[in-house]
Amino acid sequence: MNANEKQKKKVFSPENRPKVFLLSSVDNRPHLSQQIDALRPTIKEHVDIVGEDEDYSDDLSSTGADFVIVLGGDGSILRAAKRLGSHQMPVLGVNLGKLGFLADIKPDRLGEALQSIAQNKYRFVDHLMMNVQVFRDGEKIAEKVGLNEAAILGGPPYEIQNIDLFVDGQMATTYSCDGLLISTPVGSTAHNLSAGGPILRKDLQAFVISPISPHTLTVRPVVDTADRVYEFVVQKPNESTSIVLDGQTITKLCSTDRVRIVRDKSVFQLIEVVGNNYYSTLREKLGWGGQFKKK
Repeated sequence: MNANEKQKKKVFSPENRPKVFLLSSVDNRPHLSQQIDALRPTIKEHVDIVGEDEDYSDDLSSTGADFVIVLGGDGSILRAAKRLGSHQMPVLGVNLGKLGFLADIKPDRLGEALQSIAQNKYRFVDHLMMNVQVFRDGEKIAEKVGLNEAAILGGPPYEIQNIDLFVDGQMATTYSCDGLLISTPVGSTAHNLSAGGPILRKDLQAFVISPISPHTLTVRPVVDTADRVYEFVVQKPNESTSIVLDGQTITKLCSTDRVRIVRDKSVFQLIEVVGNNYYSTLREKLGWGGQFKKK
């Protein structure tokens, strides 16, 4: 599947069982390896395993799998999205970590989830991905694709950053802040949320721009369509001012650099089974919504 295509929902049957590829990252954590081994019989009961990768190094473009099962946490989901690159496949996330907002299938519910998929009681939820490009003196020096967020972060000597924002080539504003976050809906529940930004429903086609510790009280996060071109220029960057994508530094920035962020052609697809609910996930994982009275 290339960057311009999205996987279509397949119809499964006892004669045509789902084919899956397992992605995991044990990282010298024996308890995770033991958990995965304990889940393997459950997985094999409902689907056919066509391959496995424990260090995210395999080429997944020709596995013949219908979808990928990621065994880990939300960090593992981000690694999977990055590893799949322009050959995205639907992902079912199984939470072996702490939060599990993206990897929302609990291990004890994996069998039930796989049975639902085998019975065609599932759907794909498309997630926006961002393309981050850095231009220096008009020449592109870097380009990366991410799922969560891009961040312009200042480092030592820790001075206020003045960051110009251009939207579709027009000057929008200048932020005076410690840093700036540009998040997808998926990333809206990460650093953006901690910085006081809004929660975006995960299938919205929009970006949210949130300043980190803005110098002016009237500066607030902005949500706008993902179909625009967003460009950023740091007027006087510090020695270590950098553009960071999904926790990985792309490059340090200088005053002649222009960071361009647009919607990427790739689409990240998570599998949602019957019974899963976005708002219940917000309540259970993030404590959202105050009090909830069960009927």
